[in-house]
Amino acid sequence: MATLLYRLGRGALRRRRLVVALWLVVLVVAGLAAATLRGPTASNFTMPGTESQRALDLLADQFPAASGATGTITVKAPADGQLATPQGQAVVQELVQQASTLPGVVGAVNPFQVGAVSPSGRYALVQVQFATGGDDVTDEQRTAYEQVGAAAKAQGWQVAPGGEVLGGEPEIGSTEALGVLVAAIVLIITFGSLVAAGMTMLNALIGVGAGMAGLFALSGVVQLTSTAPILALMLGLAVGIDYSLFITSRHRQNLLDGLSPEEAVGRAVGTAGSAVVFAGATVVIALAGLAVVDIPFLTVMGLAAAGTVTVAVLVAITLQPALLGFAGRRVLPRRLRSVATDGTAADEDDSDVTDRPAAQATTTDERNRFGFRWARLVTRFRVPVILVGLLGLGLLALPTPDMRLALPGAATAAVGSPARVANDLTVEGFGAGFTGRLAVVVAGDTPQATSAAVPQVTALLQRTENVLAVAPPQLSPDGRTALLGVVPKTGPTDEATETLVHDIRGAVSGIPDADVLLTGVTAIGIDVSEKLSDALPIYLLLVVGLSVLLLMLVFRSLLVPIKAALGFLLTVAATFGITVAVFQQGHLADLVGLDTPGPLISFLPILLIGILFGLAMDYEVFLVSRMREDFVHGETARQATISGMGHGARVVTAAALIMISVFGGFVFLEDPVIKSMGFALAIGVAIDAFVVRMTIVPAVMSLLGDRAWWLPRWLNRALPNVDIEGEGLRTHLEERTPTHV
Repeated sequence: MATLLYRLGRGALRRRRLVVALWLVVLVVAGLAAATLRGPTASNFTMPGTESQRALDLLADQFPAASGATGTITVKAPADGQLATPQGQAVVQELVQQASTLPGVVGAVNPFQVGAVSPSGRYALVQVQFATGGDDVTDEQRTAYEQVGAAAKAQGWQVAPGGEVLGGEPEIGSTEALGVLVAAIVLIITFGSLVAAGMTMLNALIGVGAGMAGLFALSGVVQLTSTAPILALMLGLAVGIDYSLFITSRHRQNLLDGLSPEEAVGRAVGTAGSAVVFAGATVVIALAGLAVVDIPFLTVMGLAAAGTVTVAVLVAITLQPALLGFAGRRVLPRRLRSVATDGTAADEDDSDVTDRPAAQATTTDERNRFGFRWARLVTRFRVPVILVGLLGLGLLALPTPDMRLALPGAATAAVGSPARVANDLTVEGFGAGFTGRLAVVVAGDTPQATSAAVPQVTALLQRTENVLAVAPPQLSPDGRTALLGVVPKTGPTDEATETLVHDIRGAVSGIPDADVLLTGVTAIGIDVSEKLSDALPIYLLLVVGLSVLLLMLVFRSLLVPIKAALGFLLTVAATFGITVAVFQQGHLADLVGLDTPGPLISFLPILLIGILFGLAMDYEVFLVSRMREDFVHGETARQATISGMGHGARVVTAAALIMISVFGGFVFLEDPVIKSMGFALAIGVAIDAFVVRMTIVPAVMSLLGDRAWWLPRWLNRALPNVDIEGEGLRTHLEERTPTHV
């Protein structure tokens, strides 16, 4: 693979104008396709096969009027008892009339007719039924709904429209651009050259632009969740900058070693590019592997992110060499351009470049002196370092067993948002249970069967613990389907509500001659969370097994992959622990701008595992491949470990800081889901890069010594050679040398 990429890199530089033109054409075509073919994103999370989803499908088929999105308008009078007065009732009646005539609304329910008035006579709930699902409600309909009640507000009343209909797409603003700005500063400091930093950033932005445009173009035929594009953007930016950084760094080093620009690019793509392809492939495999858990919206999210990563890899190994060709030696700082030889003859004679001169190696050591000093310190005190690292990560992981998962709700929305205002007002007037009402669907073969089952179901519901109230049934026009509202005593994300969902399903399971199904936003969230929790161990086992197999192919070792997998598990456990402590338990929540702690978003753990797996393998390959290369060429195991760390520490540090900056930029968004994703990924990268890969890994490698590179002979013969370190390329260049002598 290294030899193939070497030729690709040289070819991209030679035909750099054509390569740049082709990528610009791809970018323009993808942009036009996105503008014309882009479809809406979905804010709901469906889960085929669950009881809650089957109930929704049944309603859509037999009771369409009740299958659309619902809204709840919470009304608060200026004083207690005012709703009981004729004037108060007139205000509410006018509000109901206005809501029922809104575009897209089937009807609104008068709270006095269904008893949706608080005992204090100050609060009322107006139920609004839309004709379509939440994702099909237009922006104009949603805006009209949010503005309802202007006349009542003018009289001093509080009117807060809420409910599932308010679900919308998270907005990307200027705050996350701070992460990109910090990444640019890191690149400038790392390279000491505005040309190198700007070229690397430009390359990554073109890649993420093409990837995102392609994703939006496909959204017309594939339904994306509202968070899928955000995840794709987040990951595409981070890996795009990092992959370009790796290749540019190796290219600059090759120039300093006396190679011509063309030969330097070829070798950079052949060596660092091999690691980029491998790292990108692991991320893509891990994200695409989300399909094995058989959850459609999660599969689409994984494939969307995998697509942007694939584009980032292609851009890094084709467009980046072309751009480097335009830059020439300007990718080096001014003070180092005179150090690199002219190298114009390198294309004619490569005999002097297959081995690095000792003087240049010393210069490299001096430039990376911190990496070498750190490596010597870690390997010298390897046992205490390992113990302290394990203890520290273990302490960070302590909150992990308390992790609770749920879909996002209005209770954790940003303070001041319409959904949060309506939620808080409802809790204030009626209690938390009214914000997480459940819906029971009773369907019989005949109207008589349904009529006979409804009283039985109602009685069972009223006797179930933690049920506050059961609303009168709504019947479909043919009388075969009934819908009963159930109000719990506790909120939608409370553990007691989760228990109630299971209790209700158990209580009504034996009703004869009728199907009784429990649904509602709260029940859907519980079903999704439980299915994701069940899939998490399976996916984790798949990812860990995959990491061992892939690294065994790369390093021809048994212990190195096992060590890498264990390090990955430490990273995941510690990241979960910190995220739970901040976002669920509320510790230091103010530092990330979190208004209200609550359960983590259901799909965060499984997504975090997939993404961190790829990024962890990225750093592992970049550091340990150099260790293996030096060990194979005669250095002791300890010296090879120090050398690998010394040469790779600077680039890995820069890459990690860039990822942390990009992911951290999303923490400043108001949306708590995106905020938690950005935080978890940033923390995960920091732990994996600085604690696991750059501290524990070299300590363990030096402790293992030569045993680290042991592999049974039969297994060595059975495994294919993927040549990540470029051994085949080195042989190819050495064989080619005599023909130029």
